[in-house]
Amino acid sequence: MKLGRMVWAQPVLPAIWHSPFGFRLDKKERSDRFDRIELPFQFLLSKILFPATVQLQLRIPPTMGTVEVLVAQIQGLSSTAGDISRLHTLLKQSEELLHAETSRLPSALAQLDASKHSLGYLYILEACTSVPISQEQSSSILLTISRFISCCNPEQIRLAPEKFVSVCKRFKDQVIQEAPIRGVAPLLTAVRKLQTSSEHLTTLHPEFLLLCLLAKSYKTGRSILDNDILEVDQPRDLFLYCYYGGMICVGLKLFHKALELLHNVVTAPMQSMNAIAVEAYKKYILVSLIYNGQFSTSLPKYTSSVAQRNLKNFCQPYIELANSYSTGNVEELDTVFQTNRQKFESDNNLGLVKQAVSSMYKRNIQRLTQTYLTLSLQDIASTVKLNSPKEAEMHVLQMIQDGEIFATINQKDGMVRFLEDSEQYKSCRMIERIDSSIQRIMTLTKKLTAMDENISSDPLYLAKAGRERQRFDYDDFDSVPQKFNI
Repeated sequence: MKLGRMVWAQPVLPAIWHSPFGFRLDKKERSDRFDRIELPFQFLLSKILFPATVQLQLRIPPTMGTVEVLVAQIQGLSSTAGDISRLHTLLKQSEELLHAETSRLPSALAQLDASKHSLGYLYILEACTSVPISQEQSSSILLTISRFISCCNPEQIRLAPEKFVSVCKRFKDQVIQEAPIRGVAPLLTAVRKLQTSSEHLTTLHPEFLLLCLLAKSYKTGRSILDNDILEVDQPRDLFLYCYYGGMICVGLKLFHKALELLHNVVTAPMQSMNAIAVEAYKKYILVSLIYNGQFSTSLPKYTSSVAQRNLKNFCQPYIELANSYSTGNVEELDTVFQTNRQKFESDNNLGLVKQAVSSMYKRNIQRLTQTYLTLSLQDIASTVKLNSPKEAEMHVLQMIQDGEIFATINQKDGMVRFLEDSEQYKSCRMIERIDSSIQRIMTLTKKLTAMDENISSDPLYLAKAGRERQRFDYDDFDSVPQKFNI
């Protein structure tokens, strides 16, 4: 410190600063801002020793606390974990400013590196997309969001997951209006970056699957359906994930997987009925008929009582279809189909219903394999109610190709010979498949055991379990047989 003069640096945060020095300082009228104020050291010392009664008001230039300052703070506080934590606090405090200055935000984004300044970039991008986007701005905004998703830092965006989800949902809404296929790849990247592990179901999972459905990109959607989900952010996410996933598997003719996902929706815990469960139950009935050739209205014991009581009431046309299907009578099934056709069409399930009706012919052919060793195509057509032997031949060939029956067709005399399953379950391929299933079940068992231990030691669970125990009078129970009492 020099005794001649002392430098008084310009404050950054407060807009008006009150000082005990007893005088007023203002910026020079001819300049828009000032960098520092120089005061004699003796004067400062005298004011400290002899405080004055008048307060000093130091006015900060109006440019301080604006978007430019925030950009500078983002650039300076995006290196270490401690800096990013402080930056996160500043960004939370600046949300009102960002939403008030949306017109200046595109230029602010241009000054930032999305890979280095991901957290700050995310906050500005979220505010930038919070206002209605014109048709002219749409392409540039979509490109900006797509590039950000591609190169952003996962650790930084996970600090503000609600902001990242908000940006991705707006991106999804915008691409749906134009071309859903444009959003499939970016949203898959967003899902991978947001989830902490492959077992984590994020809010973006159902959004991604919906885009895949609209874009008919079923194979891409299938890529995230094989993971075992053990961590869910919101119950609604699980309902939509399984519902959309079931529809994607139906599109790929993977009826076994579709049945599993739709079953998860129907049997998931719920306090009240929801539209997702109702729609899933309708498709669950149809897929059961297509894949299993039958449907049972009884649900597992772990299904919520709300679902067991009410689901059937919302799906009466589908229950009627399943009941008529079980009779094996094609005419009766077709009558029920025609009666409820308008309902099926309004539910957007007409295609699935037609597949279910068509599968009746396959089930009737399968029943024939249990009775006959050989049968002519003409007899098959008349028994199953097909129009011609040629149509019967096409059904039999398709069933052989799908592995649903084992048979050979003699083209000369039009005879079909039904065979036994040739699989002996001792080939290398089958052994590898069985071993893979065993390993998967063992891994899943370990995870469930760990989850059970965590729940058993959770304070909230123990507190609730303690309250439940108080309902019972333990004097009414004898845990030790009388003959062992001392």
